Amino acid sequence: ATADFVDWLAVERIEGREIDIGIHRRWLDPTKPFAEAVLKPAHGALVTSATLRAGGDWDVAEQRSGAQHLAHPAQRFEAASPFDYPRQAEVLIVTDIKRGDMGALAAAYARLIVAAQGGTLGLFTAIRRLRAVHTRIADRLAREGLPLYAQHVDPIDTGTLVDIFRDDPRASLIGTDALRDGVDVPGHSLRLVVMEGVPWPKPSVLHAARRLAGGGSAYDDRIVRARLAQAFGRLIRRADDSGAFVLLSAATPSRLLDAFPPGTPIRRLTLDEAVDHARRLSSVASLGHKARETADPEGR
Repeated sequence: ATADFVDWLAVERIEGREIDIGIHRRWLDPTKPFAEAVLKPAHGALVTSATLRAGGDWDVAEQRSGAQHLAHPAQRFEAASPFDYPRQAEVLIVTDIKRGDMGALAAAYARLIVAAQGGTLGLFTAIRRLRAVHTRIADRLAREGLPLYAQHVDPIDTGTLVDIFRDDPRASLIGTDALRDGVDVPGHSLRLVVMEGVPWPKPSVLHAARRLAGGGSAYDDRIVRARLAQAFGRLIRRADDSGAFVLLSAATPSRLLDAFPPGTPIRRLTLDEAVDHARRLSSVASLGHKARETADPEGR
């Protein structure tokens, strides 16, 4: 790495076959060219995100947005969330799924989806594990009358998959970071988010250089907090939503739990207990959905 860039030589492989080789170069701090090309020439710029300060402070937000490279300090504004997270949501950390046990991971997804009677968004950090879980649970869920759709498996673009998922309260959808960061499914169709584990950054030459420049383990923690906050953010999209966020990882450090909104109940429990929570959640959510449909049959 130089002062501004990281350079490395890499071989690209697909399904075990080497298909390309090249020299790569990336900015060590990608917000520097963003500030030069976008922020500085602009008369004004508004950078906004519900997770820009996830678990951090304003210095972290300015580092992530490029504001630290401006000649004049940025103006800051923070609005309180309109949602009642202590009442509407809960975080469940499952403690008895062995890391690397694909059978146990697939069984956990299947049991949780069946207990919730669909309405589940499943998030993975690797396409390989997503496909392995899909292969193991798709038939079982189909026999239960619970459709399962999967990014990187179904030959349908992500936007269409989300539309299908949104329109069927008994359907579930599994995918990777595109679903973690950009899905808006308000209402009864999404009442459970299940994440396979703590979304640590993948080791690479680029990540190692940025980690060294960004403060070591504190840099990794900032990335994980932002990803957890984004994933949790899929759950509550309007004032009458409710649901649970399930993390299938016993090794979830307590220091990362401030990624979730203040006051959100956080429980460490077994898979059996999490399934009971999902079953109760489904019953309560179904009653509330039916009540809303009765009061407003046109869904306005």
